[in-house]
Formats: sequence, structure tokens, C-alpha cells
Amino acid sequence: MAALGGFILSDVYPFSCETVPGYKCTGYRRFLEASSCHPVKTINEKLIAELGKHFPLRRLKCSLPLLSQGGTSVLPPGTCDPVSAFWISLHEDKSHSESLTGEKTEEMEGILSFSECALPKSLGRDGCRAAQEGICEQAELRLRSSLLAHVDTVIQSPDFRPGSLHVLSGPVFRKCHILPFRMPAFHETLFILGLNKNSKDGCLASLLNHLKGSLNNLLTETLLEGSSLSASVEFVLQPNGKDHIIHVKSLNFGPDCTEHLIIGNIITSTGVTHEHQCFVFVSINLDLLAMLVYDISDWRILWTFDNRFLKRFAPGKVERFKSYSLYPPCYVHDISFWLDKKKGFDELEFHTVARAVSQGTVISIQFLGRFQHPETEQVSLCYRLTYQACDKALSPQLAAAMQSRFRREIQRQLHVSPR
Repeated sequence: MAALGGFILSDVYPFSCETVPGYKCTGYRRFLEASSCHPVKTINEKLIAELGKHFPLRRLKCSLPLLSQGGTSVLPPGTCDPVSAFWISLHEDKSHSESLTGEKTEEMEGILSFSECALPKSLGRDGCRAAQEGICEQAELRLRSSLLAHVDTVIQSPDFRPGSLHVLSGPVFRKCHILPFRMPAFHETLFILGLNKNSKDGCLASLLNHLKGSLNNLLTETLLEGSSLSASVEFVLQPNGKDHIIHVKSLNFGPDCTEHLIIGNIITSTGVTHEHQCFVFVSINLDLLAMLVYDISDWRILWTFDNRFLKRFAPGKVERFKSYSLYPPCYVHDISFWLDKKKGFDELEFHTVARAVSQGTVISIQFLGRFQHPETEQVSLCYRLTYQACDKALSPQLAAAMQSRFRREIQRQLHVSPR
């Protein structure tokens, strides 16, 4: 900004927020920092400490980039789907491609900037492969969908020690439908263990036993005396006969949680090869695990800027969360629209636009019906959106304004015609 204004930098002063009246940080607060008492941080520390009783630990600082290039065979199914990735498109920034005299310079022609994080719109479900190819031609960068994207960097590091449990933690990002236990951004902890091929089976069994015990210990920390176990951990073997999905069946969240929640993966079938070693990767969704342990029913509250949330937690202590927002108002709005025959319709992108426009206040999207005009054969879809904030009272005027903007955005981005 200063350079564009023709200014020069003469001195640098340290910034102190205490000296600036009314200053409020609105950026990512790094839940996993040492000074944080956030539930995600507490759960991460306790899980690492439990496994550290049985394996030598090597904690790695997550200085790896949020952007990754392409995919990797290490990523399990569902975490490397190009349709669910937040892609970063590179384009030439022509706004500064001319000098003050109107002449182009070689330096300015080489400037690249990031555009919006989005997939090409209106991807059909049957065209995923073509969509993936189109995306790769358009851009090769995307927000990492799992820390598993960085395992090659960790393993090839000269500091990597076979037999030690290497721990990496940080945020990851995935597009997803608006559902109670699906989150577009969450914190993940990745455990990497290098094993001697001759002792693989014994070490792997030991790791799985201690991991299940550690998770069960965490899930029972908030149980009242005399009460029965409200959640159980199960490792479900995948069709390839090598990998596992970590399932948790919780009884705390009522009828909305009727299926097993997937809180992580155990990967042994990877493309990472070594002459004398094999590798095991365990990825854990810390946000979902924290919800189960603390009995938090809405993942959005983990990201609130309301200080009343963090004030309810003490460093290193686990206790049931008591919400400070009782019976927040909710508003229901229906929307119907005609589809473009040539463009098609992507429901995942529909949910993504709704989440962005509403700033995360849409808690439910329900498909109501499909109508086809008997004469034109044009197809219309109808959905019901429910708006509700997790940490404040949402006004009906604001909900209506967001619904109005949502109508405009789906027309612009998804090429549909609201009715």
C-alpha cells in the first residue's frame, strides 16, 4: 500500500494493541499456541501426552505452507477430492502492468496475484474427472485438505528418527455440505511413525491399542460419577485391508447424531517407500474430538470471537461446556430456482455459497423438491435454509438481508434463475 502511494519506509515501531483504543483482532488466533486455553489446544496436548507415555515423541512446528500443489497418494479417500478442495487460481494482475507513463515494464508483467478460492462453477457429478483436469490446467495450488500432504517433507528431513512418534498439528480446509458435524476448516494432528519392516506388525498393534485407550480416556473425562460410557471408539478396517477409519459413536448429541462420527484415519498403504522402513500415519480431527469430549453440539462456537467462550475454560482442565446462548432465534427461508440446462448444478457449491454469504449462520439446508415444467422441460429445485447464530441473537432483518444476497449470489456464481 505504501509503495503504491509513493511512500518510503523510514522506521519500524513494535505494535502494542494495549496502546490503541478500540483495537480488536479479527484474524486467526492460533488455537494451538502455548498460551491458549482453547478446548482444541487442551485436547491436543492431552492426546499427545497420553501417547508420549508409550512412544518417544518429536514435536514438529507447523511452519509448512497452507497451500499445497496437486495431490499425493498418501491422502486417504475423501481428503484429496478435487471437488471438495479450496483452489487458488493464479492470474496475471494487469491493474499494475503499466507504469506512470503508460508504458509496460518487464518487472510488472511478471506480477502474479491470487484470485478467489473457488472451483469452476456448475460442475456436474458425472464430470468430476473432466473437472479435475480443468482445475489442474487452471491452477495447481489449493488450501491443504490434510496435513498428510506434508509427510514427504517430514520423512525426508534429516531430523526424522525411525521409532519415534513425530507430531504435526495445524489447520486444514475442505469444502463440505452444511451439516451439524461437518466443518470447512478444522485443526488436525498428524502422528507419523517410521517402523522397521521386520517389526511392523507388533509396533502397529501397540500403536493402535494405545491410541484407542488414549481416545477412550479423553471421552470419559467429563463423565459424571456412576454414569455409563457415552461414546465408544472403533477402528473400521477399509476395503484395501490395510487402512482404518476412526469411528466414534456418541450418545450425547441426540437424534442428530445417529451415525458414527469419523474423527480420523490410520494410513499404512501409502506411496511413500523406503528400503528398510515402512510408515504409519494417524490423522485426528481435533475440533470434532473436542466437541465430543466437552459435549459441544455446535462446531461454530469453537471459532467464536466472543470472550465469554474462552472464559469458561481453564488451562489443561476438561469439563462439560455450558452454552451461554440459550434458545437463540432461528429463521426459515425457502428458495426455488430454475436450472440452466447447459451449466448443470453442483449442490456442494450451493452449500459453499450459502455458508459464505451468511457468514456461517446457515445451520441447515433441506431439499424440499424438484419440479419439471411440462412444456419447456426446464427443471426447478426448492430448498429450505435455516439461519441461526451460535453466539448471538440474529435479527430477522439481517437474516432476510442475507437471504436476499444469497439469491443474487447463486444467480451470479451458479448460473441459476431464482423464482
